Amino acid sequence: MSPFRLTRTLPEDTTGAALRADVREGLTGSPRTLPPKWFYDARGSELFEEITGLPEYYPTRAEREILRVRAGEIAEASGARTLVELGSGSSEKTRYLLDALTGLHTYVPVDVSESALALAGRALAAEHPGLDVHGMVADFTAPLTLPGTPGPRLVAFLGGTVGNLLPAERAAFLASVRALLAPGDALLLGTDLVKDEQVLVRAYDDAAGVTAAFNRNVLSVINRELGADFDPEAFGHVAVWDAGREWIEMRLRSRTAQTVKIPALGLAVDFAAGEEVRTEVSAKFRQDGVRGELASAGLELTRWWTDEEQRFALSLSVAR
Repeated sequence: MSPFRLTRTLPEDTTGAALRADVREGLTGSPRTLPPKWFYDARGSELFEEITGLPEYYPTRAEREILRVRAGEIAEASGARTLVELGSGSSEKTRYLLDALTGLHTYVPVDVSESALALAGRALAAEHPGLDVHGMVADFTAPLTLPGTPGPRLVAFLGGTVGNLLPAERAAFLASVRALLAPGDALLLGTDLVKDEQVLVRAYDDAAGVTAAFNRNVLSVINRELGADFDPEAFGHVAVWDAGREWIEMRLRSRTAQTVKIPALGLAVDFAAGEEVRTEVSAKFRQDGVRGELASAGLELTRWWTDEEQRFALSLSVAR
């Protein structure tokens, strides 16, 4: 069996401290917001896996199609000996790249979930004899220090997750990725594309109500971790397309006037009937916009692949 190592760069209470700060800031601000990263406890991860199989939710299938068809081209264009994946999760889609990158020496999955890293990392180390798998428990939105590995490096950020960052956050994130890259290194970026509004809204408001349950799960996370008394069913799920900003917003709308207590923060939050909490922004992109954002970070877009229906794109960019 090839080696598997795990490095923790996050202090033990980082997650709890971040949740407390985000909930306090988000629920006392105007408009009220909660970051989407808090969807993903064990139950939230199960619900998201269910979402990816729904007929309305195309991004996962579209990206997997690109990887299945184009992995060889991606491997040839990058020539990577080290693959770094940000927000790796189960590393399920990454297997297409790992199979295609025949000269790969090291795989560095980066995720905040130690359990997900350990499970996926050990499985991949067993599947790929000779591959050095070095998992990192880290927050990819913060500056990273990667282990010393052979170049060229390919940093992969898949799933369209970059769209969950607001424009200023995206600019900071792309600049931080550029700082990881040496000449000859590259970024493989997944971006969901602008398309018909009805297609987009259905992807975030499915007929079976799975996305609604996923959205409300963030309230269950706050109840469990901070002792809050949210009634998740007292909030309706809302998904709307903002045509000006070209992004989907997911929100939770209070069905009635209510007060929610959060003992761990010494906080009571009053909601008016119909008042909303924004829980996710999911930006959609055009090729020229992606090219411009990459260029502003010092990256040059060199390759662009889409699925057959042109719903989703993977782009390869190199350090300038």
